[in-house]
Amino acid sequence: MSAKMSEQSRGVYIIAATPFDQDGELDLNSTDTLIDFYLEKGVSGITILGMMGEAPKLTSDESLLFMRRVMTRVNGRVPVVVGISHPAHRQVALLAKSAMSLGAAGVMLAPVANLKTEEQVVNYYLSVAALLGDDIPLCLQDFPQSTGVHCSVETILRLVEALPQLVMLKHEDLPGLRKLSQVRHQSEARGLRRISILAGNGGLFLPQEMRRGADGAMTGFAYPEMLVQMCRLFDEGRDDEAEEVFDCYLPLLRHEFQYGIGLALRKETLRRRGAIRCAALRQPGPRLDREDLLELDALISRLERRLAALNG
Repeated sequence: MSAKMSEQSRGVYIIAATPFDQDGELDLNSTDTLIDFYLEKGVSGITILGMMGEAPKLTSDESLLFMRRVMTRVNGRVPVVVGISHPAHRQVALLAKSAMSLGAAGVMLAPVANLKTEEQVVNYYLSVAALLGDDIPLCLQDFPQSTGVHCSVETILRLVEALPQLVMLKHEDLPGLRKLSQVRHQSEARGLRRISILAGNGGLFLPQEMRRGADGAMTGFAYPEMLVQMCRLFDEGRDDEAEEVFDCYLPLLRHEFQYGIGLALRKETLRRRGAIRCAALRQPGPRLDREDLLELDALISRLERRLAALNG
């Protein structure tokens, strides 16, 4: 069993895709190869059943089956964080306790959709935390573009103060650089714990986020080795080299970040890299057409040329 998620967690916690076959059934063999792929690229941790993992399209039994398969394949080599976001408190608690019993390092929870006030957001997390107990490390996913819920800096700091089990923030407000800075600065000024902050949004703003106090990334870019290399270079104080690496991948990173079609592009890239056998999304979901595939061809070819020039 790997160590639990903590305030010291850092590096790249890759958001794992969920592989399906052409008929939309879970592909557990591809789950194994995908986990091997992520580990070979040097990730610090793996996050499953997130929004990018198509978690809402899985049945409860499928979620548990996928969770168990991932945990078995990882076999304690890196921490595994499990997304437990769901409208029902009982399902949240069931997922969380099942995940921890299988060896998860912690759980990630976004606020239920359309909470309107700061008090509602705070009370939501307090009520869920009371169900889960003090022993389950919690990551707050701040993703208002998807949930419609705005977590203010004050809300985040109130929760850090109230919940010792809240050890990580997945930061993906957009724009959110100033917010990240404010969380760091105000937390220090008030003498609060320094929690781990991992950045989402496809990694599109990772260089700036690292400079503003992020501890790494929690996203699912199909070239996780870039995220790993960038975080390592920043940790070593080699910021300019990190930016050079980032610039090589930026056109493909930006392309993959498109709302609606981005996950389909990501899974197709993972298929091309041998990580999964089939790029299908479980329906409903977009399918790539001929022009989409040709654009992806061109961007991958461009990346390979730029990497060859950078490393030559």
